[in-house]
Amino acid sequence: MRIARFAHAKGMSFGAVEGEAGAGPEGLTIAEIEGHPFGKLSFSGARWALSDVRLLSPILPSKVVCVGRNYADHAAELGNDVPKEPLLFLKPSTSVIGPRDAIRLPIFSKQVEHEAELAVVIGAPGARRADRAAAERAIFGYTCANDVTARDLQRSDGQWTRAKGFDSFCPIGPWITTGLDVSDVEIRCEVGRNPEEMEVRQLGRTKDMVFDVAGLVSYISHVMTLLPGDVVLTGTPAGVSPLVEGDTVTVRIEGIGELTNPVVPVA
Repeated sequence: MRIARFAHAKGMSFGAVEGEAGAGPEGLTIAEIEGHPFGKLSFSGARWALSDVRLLSPILPSKVVCVGRNYADHAAELGNDVPKEPLLFLKPSTSVIGPRDAIRLPIFSKQVEHEAELAVVIGAPGARRADRAAAERAIFGYTCANDVTARDLQRSDGQWTRAKGFDSFCPIGPWITTGLDVSDVEIRCEVGRNPEEMEVRQLGRTKDMVFDVAGLVSYISHVMTLLPGDVVLTGTPAGVSPLVEGDTVTVRIEGIGELTNPVVPVA
């Protein structure tokens, strides 16, 4: 199932996206869910064509927990060793944006880069000191994410809060896919000035993660309680590179879909 959060003429709702996977927006509909999507779903009966609504970030997390250097090739391209334990950092909830929302380049950085990532969405009842089996049960589903990073600030600051935490630096979407086996799916990032000239910048597979998804959720839950709706970013493969004003960046993950965002300067 694909669970989206969307804006429509009467407000904002969660909904189930209906239609064949891979179909364009014109071939998909969205059925409104009453309340939140955790637990047993109840439908209101309202339905829209996906092209007639605006997709929002599929969830508003209390926190976004990220994992650094979880692909050996990415660690190597930045001159770093692979961590012996998961390397954790946080992005604030205010960094979260949705599909088609703009990534805003801050005036403080001259090197902002994309990082395509598989995102894990935690479901009810959350996870606290979970073993692997409990961690797997705590996973509601998966979505695409872009861990946008001011690389020059990451190097100069020594810690990563500012480099990772600017408003708009955590696009997620387009929806949450449930029941997906993510042990070996493709992650792709494309950047370009228009749809006909997109360049593949990152291309990797989740099987190459140093620490797998269940292991990460379990590890994190022994550090901090993961609440329903929290998001875990699982690391990025090699190929990170700068974004500039006028770029469009698309993250595609096999079995989920694509997340596209324009790049603009801070107004």
